[in-house]
Formats: sequence, structure tokens, C-alpha cells
Amino acid sequence: MTETAVMQNSPHPFTKTMLIEQLHALGVQPGLVLLVHSSLSQIGYVPGGPVSVIQALQEALTPAGTLVMPTHSSDYSDPAPWQHPPAPEAWHQIIRDTMPAFDPQLTPTRGMGVIPELFRTWPGVFRSHHPQVSFAAWGRHAAAITADHQLEFGMGEQSPLARIYELDGFVLLLGVGYGNNTSFHLAEVRAGVRPTVPQGAPIWRNGRRVWQQYQDVDYDDEPFAHIGADFEQIHSVQIGKIGLAECRLFHQKTAVDFATSWLVQAKNRRESS
Repeated sequence: MTETAVMQNSPHPFTKTMLIEQLHALGVQPGLVLLVHSSLSQIGYVPGGPVSVIQALQEALTPAGTLVMPTHSSDYSDPAPWQHPPAPEAWHQIIRDTMPAFDPQLTPTRGMGVIPELFRTWPGVFRSHHPQVSFAAWGRHAAAITADHQLEFGMGEQSPLARIYELDGFVLLLGVGYGNNTSFHLAEVRAGVRPTVPQGAPIWRNGRRVWQQYQDVDYDDEPFAHIGADFEQIHSVQIGKIGLAECRLFHQKTAVDFATSWLVQAKNRRESS
């Protein structure tokens, strides 16, 4: 959506103060560990744009809370399976040989939106060191959530998603749907229903750039909307508006456990049919 369309569709500016009030009304309270997936354009016109949104989230949580966002960089991966866009086969080795090593301070996000892209550079924010599926965090548990993010199975047990699970965190879908809910990828790993695939990325190792190969799950977010709809039939999800954006706030552990069971049952049904 263009900036002109965002402004024309907004009945009035949605100020930072208004966003804080709406976050509190939805259930975002001081002290929460909160993983946020967001779309700025869905909120409507916000004076200050992503700066105001991040400040509103921080003030709603206070420093006693923890704000987490995905800061993925999907282009830091093996080019052979790329589809959007595909890379010519003759380019593959050139890309592997010359792409700069992942740097949590320098490497931009890809396809995450302007809010996470700004957040990763925010003062006091920690970013995990996974070249493809990093997360950034601010607040009380930021360092612990982003530490020791392992290369293999990057959204599994040694990932920020698992740390949020252990901390009884919550997820806020701010203007996006369940298809953006990365916590369901943790469920994919735990359910063991997806194949593993070889991956690779440029990283720093012992002071030098290397192309590191590793194994990861062949993640698939195609069923996530269906999982989310079924989840809402059974479990509590707070639904409301932040600006114009439809939002959902829910307990991450409950959602991950539900999705893990859902994926296992779906696999069993396929195998028995």
C-alpha cells in the first residue's frame, strides 16, 4: 500500500499515545515477553511511522518486559533453491564465494517490513547470529533470548522461539495473519513432520569468512492459516484493533503445543488414508 493510500484511508492520525492505549486494551501489559509480527501500512497513518510504533510497544511493555521481532534475511542462504526470484545456475557458486558474511549489525532484513528493519538497529537491541532466521530483542530478557542461536534447525530448540516458549511469552500479530506466525515453525520442528534439507550461508568462523553448510527443516507455512483458525476455536485469542490493523494476541506456548499436535495428527491422517 502506498503512503498516499495509507493517509487517505486513515480517518485521523494514529498517535503513539493512541497506540499505547490500544495495546493495553488488547492485553499487552508491562513485563510481558512479546514476539511481534507486524505490517506498518495496515495500522494506518502514524506520525513518526515505525519509530512511533516501536516506542509504543516499548512503553506498553516497559523495560521490565521484552520485545522480540523476527529479523530474517532469507537471501543469506544457498541460492540453488531460490524461487522469488530464482538465481541462474551459473551464478550459484559466484554467490556462495562472494556474498559478505552475515553481520548482525550490518545485514539487513528481507521481506520483514520497515518495523523490524528499524528495530534491529535500535539502541539496546540484541540480534541473534543466525544468518537466515535471526531474531532481535529489547528489554529484560533480550540477551538471553538471542544468545546461542544455533545454525542447524534455526527455528527449533536452540532458537529464540524456544527461549520465548520457556519464558511463557506471548505473540502479537499486528496487522498480519497466522501465515506470518514464526512460532508455528517451532511446532514443525517438534512435530518432526517435515523433511530436512541442506542449507548454507556465509558466516564468520575463527576470524575468516566461510561458506558454512548445515541442515535445517524444509519449513512450510502453507497450513498455518488453517492451524490458526482451528486454534481460535479452542483457545483464547484476544482480537482487536491497533490503529486500523486487526490484531491477535495469544500465549505462545499454548499455540506451539496446539500446532505440534495438529501437525502430527494431520500427518497421521494422510498416512492412514
